[in-house]
Amino acid sequence: MAQKPMSNTAAERMNLVAQDEIWRYRLRAESEARQNWNQKWGFLTTPFEELISGEEFPAPKPKIQLPERFHIRPVTPVNKYIKVLPSPPVPKTTQGFIGWRSGVPGLNMSLQHDHEIHSGKGSYARELH
Repeated sequence: MAQKPMSNTAAERMNLVAQDEIWRYRLRAESEARQNWNQKWGFLTTPFEELISGEEFPAPKPKIQLPERFHIRPVTPVNKYIKVLPSPPVPKTTQGFIGWRSGVPGLNMSLQHDHEIHSGKGSYARELH
């Protein structure tokens, strides 16, 4: 009787020698990284005060008085130059008589059918007739 072929994951799990080599390589890389860290990243452990102790900072520049044409004017309140008046009443149009925005309760039939699930193109139109 023939046995089932072994899957790749099962074969990888059984290859203990290769796994051991990979583990040794990882340990060697970690050990080298630990030894080289101080040379590459040791500057990060230096305190900030020690880093800036030898630097000289330039003296702050004096403030210059700008001419009047460069001054920024104060902001004018919006309601001073824009007048918002109340909206006029909605005109009586076909949209006002039929549809979901209709003011007459019996004419906004689309609101009553929205809770149902519709399938197909004409199903919603058939329900309205």
